[in-house]
Amino acid sequence: MSDWFPPPSRPLAVEGGIKARSARGAIGQTWWSSRFVEVLEGIGLGNRLQRGRSYARKGQVLSLEVSAGSVTALVQGSRPRPYRTRIGITAYGKRDWSELERTLANNAWYAAKMLAGDMPEDIEDVFAELGLSLFPADAAELSMDCSCPDWEVPCKHLAAVFYLLAEAFDDDPFQILAWRGRAREDLLDNLRATRTSGPPAADADRRGTPLSECLESYFARQSDVVVAPASPSPSLLDDLPPLTVTIRNQSLVDLLRPAYVAD
Repeated sequence: MSDWFPPPSRPLAVEGGIKARSARGAIGQTWWSSRFVEVLEGIGLGNRLQRGRSYARKGQVLSLEVSAGSVTALVQGSRPRPYRTRIGITAYGKRDWSELERTLANNAWYAAKMLAGDMPEDIEDVFAELGLSLFPADAAELSMDCSCPDWEVPCKHLAAVFYLLAEAFDDDPFQILAWRGRAREDLLDNLRATRTSGPPAADADRRGTPLSECLESYFARQSDVVVAPASPSPSLLDDLPPLTVTIRNQSLVDLLRPAYVAD
């Protein structure tokens, strides 16, 4: 009986593929990408992910696209036609994102960090408080598909995509949120709108019509107001502080009083 086995297949070399920046050791430099890899290893994908390191570092991944609930990629294997891969996750709906955005906007620290393009380190807690998860909660939450003949999941093609996805999160942490269903610009626009929203409608009604909207009629209305000319009153003299000024032996107040009494 022969012990001969065919040599392991080697991927076809490609040019212009997406290469992992890490030549050795861990892949992922920021806390959020490291956390992503840590979560994947924690849900039982760690050993299988190792198979994809060489693919990720050789540039076998030709394309990578992140959208709501889905990451799709083309990976060049040993066959002429690249394999199509897809990694799915739950994308949260409008109601969940409305709650998340309200919570983030109401906290000046979270809002400032995110509007500056950074990801708060405890943002996972915000998701958890609302019964949601930022990263995959378990392996069952991920759906993984590859057109290759390998029966193991994740195969080395999917594993390579996971590593490059971690580096994509390094470059732009908002890709994590886009995968969960909210694009970067939409999220930031909603945060700004929530933080700068005006007072309730009832308060706006009490302010009345802005002057800019009634300039033509404003001065016409003011001309209808009749203001009676002020007339001197003798009581004004009594309200003055004591005066020691005299003219020809007569106090100044007594000299002025006839003018205030006259109509």
